[in-house]
Amino acid sequence: MVPVGFVSACSRHATQADLRPIANQNVLLITIDTLRADALGSYGGPAATPALDRLAAGGVRFAFAHAHAVTTLSSHASILTGTYPFQHGIRDNSGYRLAAGAQTTATRLKQAGFQTAAFVGAFPVHSRFGLNAGFDIYDDHFGETPAPTEFVMPERPAPAVVALARDWIAGRANRVGGAGGADRPWFVWVHLFDPHAPYRPPAPFDTQYAGKPYYGEVAAADAALAPLLEELRAAPRPTLVVVTGDHGEGLGDHGELTHGLFVYESTLRVPLIVAELGTHSPRSARSKPTGSFFARLARSAFPIADAAGGEVSLVSARHVDILPTILEAVGQTAPADLPGRSLIPAAERRAGAAPRTSYFEAMGAMLNRGWAPLSGVLANRDKLIDLPIAERYDLAADPGERVNLSGREAERDRALAATLRGFNAAAPGDRRAEDPDAAAQLRALGYVSGSAPAKARYTEADDPKRLIDLDQAVHTAIEAVAARRLGDAVRIYQGVIGRRPDMALAYRHLAFVEWQRGNPNGAVAVLQRALAAGVTQPAVVSQLGGYLADTGRVAEAIRMLEPLAREARADAETLNALGIAYVRAGRRDEAARTFERVLATNPDSSIPLENLGVMALERGDLAAARRQFEHAVRADPGSSRAHAGLGVVAVREGHRPEAVESWQRAVQLDPRNFDAVYNLGTTLARDGQADAARPYLELFLKTAPPAFYGKDLKEVEALLKR
Repeated sequence: MVPVGFVSACSRHATQADLRPIANQNVLLITIDTLRADALGSYGGPAATPALDRLAAGGVRFAFAHAHAVTTLSSHASILTGTYPFQHGIRDNSGYRLAAGAQTTATRLKQAGFQTAAFVGAFPVHSRFGLNAGFDIYDDHFGETPAPTEFVMPERPAPAVVALARDWIAGRANRVGGAGGADRPWFVWVHLFDPHAPYRPPAPFDTQYAGKPYYGEVAAADAALAPLLEELRAAPRPTLVVVTGDHGEGLGDHGELTHGLFVYESTLRVPLIVAELGTHSPRSARSKPTGSFFARLARSAFPIADAAGGEVSLVSARHVDILPTILEAVGQTAPADLPGRSLIPAAERRAGAAPRTSYFEAMGAMLNRGWAPLSGVLANRDKLIDLPIAERYDLAADPGERVNLSGREAERDRALAATLRGFNAAAPGDRRAEDPDAAAQLRALGYVSGSAPAKARYTEADDPKRLIDLDQAVHTAIEAVAARRLGDAVRIYQGVIGRRPDMALAYRHLAFVEWQRGNPNGAVAVLQRALAAGVTQPAVVSQLGGYLADTGRVAEAIRMLEPLAREARADAETLNALGIAYVRAGRRDEAARTFERVLATNPDSSIPLENLGVMALERGDLAAARRQFEHAVRADPGSSRAHAGLGVVAVREGHRPEAVESWQRAVQLDPRNFDAVYNLGTTLARDGQADAARPYLELFLKTAPPAFYGKDLKEVEALLKR
C-alpha cells in the first residue's frame, strides 16, 4: 500500500500574471468515485494512469486536497454547490435531497449561457436526489446493466459513460466563432464509478492487477478517459478540465475496508487536477496568450514545480474551492457567501497564503447504526477528529495518522475544537425513507442503512473505532450474500446482533437473507426479535409487515402497518407493504389508494406502478395493466418485475412471442425472478420448444425456494422428465 504522504517538490519564483477571464471556454468536470489520491501515477501511486498523468503534467496538481464527506451523494453535493454538507443538507447517501432551487455549478453556468450535460455512472447520484439541477441533459439511465441481487449490482462502466459524453460533445459546435446559439460553450460533468467496491477490473486490467483489483479499476477508468481528453486537445475552443475524486477508499487502513465510516486521509484526501486543453490553449501554442487561465498560471508566482513538468501545489485545496475556481476561470464572479475560494490567484497558492481551514464529517454510522457521529476540522496540517475518543494528528510529521496527539497539547486541542465549533455545523435533519426500489439499489451498491434514532449522548462504547470489527463483519456478510453463501451470512449477522443488539441494519439484513434462502418463518422471527429488543424503527416494522402479509398473516400485517401509514410522512416502503396486504385481504380499493399515495410523492416509483399493474391483471383489465407496466419500465428500464408483468399481459392478449421476449428480458435482468423463469420455461415447453425451455426449467428447479414454489417445482420436475 502506498502511504498517504506529500509529493516532494522544489521551489520556483516568477512574476504574477494579470487575471483575465475567458468567458467562452468549455468546462469539463470529471469525478471518479472512490479515488484515493495516492492511487494515481502522478501522485506516486501504483495504478498506471497515463491519461491523467499527462493532464497533471500539463496543468496543476494539488497534492493536499480534501473532501468534506466520505459518501458519494454528500460529497458530490459539495463539489457541485460549493458548500459544506451542513449547508446543502445532504448528510448521507439515502434519505436526503438537494433542496429545490439550490444553486449548482450547472445552474450558475446555465444562467451564463452555457449548455449543460451530465453523464453519471451509478445510482447514488441519480437525478432523484436533486443533483440534476441546472443540467439540460442528465443521463442517469442504468437499465442496460445486468440486474441486481439485493446486495450486488454492476455499475455502468466507464467506457459507456465516457462514450455518451463524447457523443454529446461531438454534437455541439466546438469551433470558435460559430454562428447562432449552437456555438455556446458547454459544461459537462462526467462521473465514473468504477473504482467503487466490489472491485472487478475489466480485461486486461484484471490480469495486470491480479491481487490489487482496486488499482486495476483505477487504471481502467483512466484508459476510458483517454479518448475524451485527446479529442479536447484537438478542439479549437479551450476546455477547462477539473478532475477529482469524491472521496478515497480505506483498503484496510485503520481497519476500514471501503469508506463511509472514518475520515482518515485514506478516505478524505483526494486528487485534484486542473488543466486546460485545446488547440487555442497556451499549453498547445508556441506563443503565450495573455488572457487564458493557464497563461496566468504559467507566469504566476507558483511556488512548486513538478519533476514531471506540471505544477504542484502543497497548499490546502478543498472541494468547496472547485466551484469558485470554475466561475473565475470563465469570467463569472463567485457569490461572497460561498465558503470556498478560487484556486486561480497566485497568492492563494503561494506558501504562506492564508490557510484554507476545512470542515469534514461522516454521519453514516450515526444515521444507520446508532454509533457516534463524526466531524472534524483541518487547519494547515493539523487535523482534529471529534469523537468520544478524540483524535488529533500532525499530518506533516505523521501523514499515515498513526500517532494520536489528542490530550498532549491542551491549548492546541482547544484551539482546533474552537475552530470546529466556529463552523456551527447543524446536526443532520430528518431523513426521508427511500422508495423500496431506491433502497434496494443502494444496498446493491454496498450502502447499508438502518435508520437509527439519534442518542442524547454517545459514549466511548459508541465510538466507531471500538466497533470497526462489526463494520468488517457487515462487509463480509454482504460479500457472502453476493456469493450465495447464505448460511455464512446468517452466522455473521447473528454474531453482529449478539454484540450490538440495537443495530437495526443487522436485523434487516438477516431477515432478508432468511427470506432469500426460503425460510419465511425465520425471517419473521428475526424482525420480531428486533422489536422485542427495542429496535422499532419504521423500516423494521414495515419489513416485518410485508413479510407477514406474504406469509398469509394478513390481518397482523395490516394492524402493524396501518398506524405507520397514518403518519403524514409515511415512507414508501410502509405504504407499498400495506397496499400489498390490502390486496391479499381483498381490500382492493384501499390498496389502490395506498399505492397512489406513493405515486403522489414520486410519480415514477416503479414498485407501486408494478403493483397497480398486477391489480389490473387480477381484474382482467389488460389495457390498464399494460399502461402501468410500461410506465414502470420507462421509470426503471432495469425493472425485471415490470418486464415480467408485460409478459403476462402479452400472453393473455394472445401474443406469445412478445410474452417470451418480455420474460427473457426479465430473466436477463434478474435470474432470481422466479415467476418470470417459471413462465418462460413452462411456456416454451408447452409450445414444443423443449431445448429452449430446458435451461429455464433447470434454473427454476435449482434456485426457486421450496417454501414459496413447492407445487411449481413438482410441475417443472415433471416437465424435465418428459
